[in-house]
Amino acid sequence: MAQVLLIEDDVAFCKMLEAFLTRKDFDVRTAFTAESAFAILEEHPLDLVITDVRLPDKDGLEILAFAKKKHPDIPVILMTGYAEVPMAVEAMKKGAFDYISKPFQPGDVLDKINAAVDDRATGEALPRKREENPDPPKKTKDPVADTPSAYLKGLSDASAKLNQYIDLVAPTTMSVLIMGDSGTGKEYVAKSIHEKSKRAGKPFIPVDCGAIPKEIASSEFFGHKKGSFTGAVDDKIGHFEEANGGTLFLDEIGNLSYELQVQLLRALQERQIKPVGSSKEIPVDIRVIAATNEDLEAAAVKGDFREDLYHRLNEFSIHVPQLKDRGSDLMLFANLFLKNANTELEKEVLDFDEEVITVFENYQWPGNLREMKNIIKRLVLLADGNTITPGLLPRKMFENAIGVENDGGLYDKDNEKEMILNALERASGNKSKAARLLKIDRKTLYNKLDLYEIKT
Repeated sequence: MAQVLLIEDDVAFCKMLEAFLTRKDFDVRTAFTAESAFAILEEHPLDLVITDVRLPDKDGLEILAFAKKKHPDIPVILMTGYAEVPMAVEAMKKGAFDYISKPFQPGDVLDKINAAVDDRATGEALPRKREENPDPPKKTKDPVADTPSAYLKGLSDASAKLNQYIDLVAPTTMSVLIMGDSGTGKEYVAKSIHEKSKRAGKPFIPVDCGAIPKEIASSEFFGHKKGSFTGAVDDKIGHFEEANGGTLFLDEIGNLSYELQVQLLRALQERQIKPVGSSKEIPVDIRVIAATNEDLEAAAVKGDFREDLYHRLNEFSIHVPQLKDRGSDLMLFANLFLKNANTELEKEVLDFDEEVITVFENYQWPGNLREMKNIIKRLVLLADGNTITPGLLPRKMFENAIGVENDGGLYDKDNEKEMILNALERASGNKSKAARLLKIDRKTLYNKLDLYEIKT
């Protein structure tokens, strides 16, 4: 179990994030000041530090310096507001693993945490300090200039089917259940449905159901009256009232407790809610879009999820394909994320080296679009010039099995050596050409040549 130190002076947010990470099997220690964090760093072995860049007594750079002094190999992730991004960039130059901009969903930081813990376990080097680029920046190529957000329709067959379903259900009042692996862009699909519906001008309220502590879940969804429980110092409007007239998006709906499932079903059926501590019913007019990466139907059969709520949410279902199944869309997304990273980091990276594109095309992208977005942002930050080069890529991207296409179709690792020898023969010993035939980058080919002791 990975040991994580979470440093955040917003106590409520800190506790919420702590609860979320604990449910994800992390051993979390918390500190609300830098001095408290320093004491923990002195006394306890840790695998990761997550810190806000602004604390009452120190800033993120000072915390980073102290952590690196005590534990040189410990990864540090910074949480930052938009105005503090320059400090986060400076921290990356000084050895921070990554940063994440507030506001964010807990699931976003989970991907970065897993990447940091995995990289430390495999011994991958942390980001190196970027040299200043002596060349004047060139005008950025803008392959997706007309794309206003991180949602792209895509050109692949899988994307065409997805967009057909979005266009079909958006104008209706039906509840929608969006299914798909983590990071496939389920929230963007939900937003697209909302924006194409008759409720487009009304609120779109996203809720991460896995990030809400059970004790305050009813208050978060339905609101509360002042004095209704300890800590209720003011009246609070819940998510249902916030979304009134618009769309309520319930992400990772399978994480809701059974008790809250009962309350949610009642609210959806009766179209009215009762805040905690109130005797007055409040009518609400909302459309619900839910999302999950679990098999809710199987969970309903097993009794882990209410079957009546499942059918209430699943008036229409949409499956979001994995990134690896959206072949012709891959570089469209990559170029969009490149554009967005350039804007956020105030850089001018033009494009991707051809070998990088080859790696992208052969990588399985287990974290899907979220993983690609995070990787490309990191690559842009680390790039010294105007092109993303293979040397900047994370090690894990080179560890995929080769996917070579030949007369016999795709091959696997069982006949890898034979296929490499055949490719070298067809390329007359030219390694660059052989790598292109194998659809891998040269670095991976060299590693395979060493592995199989192939002399050329």
